[in-house]
Amino acid sequence: MKRVMVIGVSAGAGKSTFARRLGEISGIEVTHLDRLYWRPGWVEAPAEEFSSAQQKIVERDRWIIEGNYTSTIDIREPHADTVIYIELPLRVCLYRVMKRRIQYHGKTREDLAEGCPEKIDWAFIKFIVTTYKGRKVKMHERMERYANEGKTVHYLKTAEQIEGFLTTIK
Repeated sequence: MKRVMVIGVSAGAGKSTFARRLGEISGIEVTHLDRLYWRPGWVEAPAEEFSSAQQKIVERDRWIIEGNYTSTIDIREPHADTVIYIELPLRVCLYRVMKRRIQYHGKTREDLAEGCPEKIDWAFIKFIVTTYKGRKVKMHERMERYANEGKTVHYLKTAEQIEGFLTTIK
């Protein structure tokens, strides 16, 4: 496990927290794609800049990249040797999104660029609810493809599985 993609079914699945903990345990540097994508004030990075930043990271010997961003996943896929997919129930993802909105009110989370204070709106909630089922299907297909390509694939679907996985890392 040297080049790791941490992806998930939805916002609130726990990708960022998991990746941060995995990085601490393994000693591998973690990159949160949200930090590369968002500029202060929730301004999107130019597509070429976002892609270029990822290209530089995947050329390293060891990395953990957290986040879905399927528009640029083709940059990361060929280089990853391990894919960790987190799929918690929709209700848990929604709860966590609401919880972090309260927890980080007026603050910027570690996995976001400075100047992007935590926010939530109905469009985001609607996005999570309306895309969850379809994303789940697409992610399962993607994980099967990764496994067929010889990548190590881990499905983590419960808090217990997540904790259990982390205890196996040295």
